Amino acid sequence: MVNPGYRHFKGEDWVDPTPPPSSLPHVDEIGSTSAPLKSASYFIGSVCKEYNEDFMLCKNESRDPAHCLQEGRKVTRCAISVLNKIEKECLDEFRAHWQCLDAKNQELGKCRGPEKTYNACLFKAFGWNKIVPDAPKNKPQIHERTPLTQ
Repeated sequence: MVNPGYRHFKGEDWVDPTPPPSSLPHVDEIGSTSAPLKSASYFIGSVCKEYNEDFMLCKNESRDPAHCLQEGRKVTRCAISVLNKIEKECLDEFRAHWQCLDAKNQELGKCRGPEKTYNACLFKAFGWNKIVPDAPKNKPQIHERTPLTQ
């Protein structure tokens, strides 16, 4: 017998018909595939760090998904803002990088050339930097290394 709490949707998209609480403002979806999100992920993480940390602290307070909707919306708005800035100033470089990731099975190491050009554009346009979490402190970041030291 099938567990009555289990729902099988047979490959169909399922949308929860329950409307969100009316007390929260509407936030658009990011509307992106994985390659552009991966390409922008370090910058989203850096720029939106404060919102991400608030969201994670909230998630630790309660297992109720509704508890952190407001914080989650802030994270989404911030990510959309970062993507809009990237597209406005560095669209060609961004596109070249995420298309490389898309073609190379999302492997960052196979897209270092387009990544360097993309990073340089963002560093110049916004003064952003890129820090890989848990990278060794005594070595250059992997995206800053020359091919001989990778």
